Amino acid sequence: MSLRADSRAPGLHVGEGVTIAADVVLGAHVTIHDGTVIGAGCVIEDGVVLGKHPRLARHSSAPRGKLPGLVLGERVTVCAGAIVFAGAQIGADVILGDQSFVRERASVGPASVIGRGSVLDPGVAIGARVRVQTDVYITQGSVVEDDVFVGPGACTTNDDTMSRHDHTYELRGATLRRACRVGGGAVLVPGVEIGEEAFVGAGAVVTRDVPPRTLVVGSPARVLRTVGDEELLERWR
Repeated sequence: MSLRADSRAPGLHVGEGVTIAADVVLGAHVTIHDGTVIGAGCVIEDGVVLGKHPRLARHSSAPRGKLPGLVLGERVTVCAGAIVFAGAQIGADVILGDQSFVRERASVGPASVIGRGSVLDPGVAIGARVRVQTDVYITQGSVVEDDVFVGPGACTTNDDTMSRHDHTYELRGATLRRACRVGGGAVLVPGVEIGEEAFVGAGAVVTRDVPPRTLVVGSPARVLRTVGDEELLERWR
């Protein structure tokens, strides 16, 4: 890893093999590590770190090995203080909020928004037009399909043993199917699936799969009713 001062912005430092489109807007004190590619029309705000390489604990289950460079598609906005790791893929028109944290090999689909302080763990896959609100944690092994809404402070988990396991144990993230909605402060236990167009109420603790078009509330979450036709995404595009 090598960084050099660059005159294109105050306090800018750039690594080897970095590609920055001509019209990219760069804030102050940005760090861009080796191999990062920044597409046309991107805005990189103050204090952002792009292409950081992870420093993994010896017991970490995150994949190891050499990572490709971070790739930002066209018209991505990376807001102040965000950190986006090497190996991540960020689609066109994405907004990564202030102090958001996107780990290696994570992907974010076009036109999605990741809110302030939210975390995407290694390898998390976020679809297109997803809305992840403030202070959300999406754990390793999770998949979030297109048009999902995740409310502020929601939390996914992937380890039933809370680290009391050997190397054969498989972490199980959450699966959020197309256009489902997860309310603020909800907790999803390891391996649960939220079905297409399902609705998880605020503060719910989801301990089992939620069927498509089902509304659940409470701790543990219980079925309250079916999601009506008038609530489906197609009515609100």
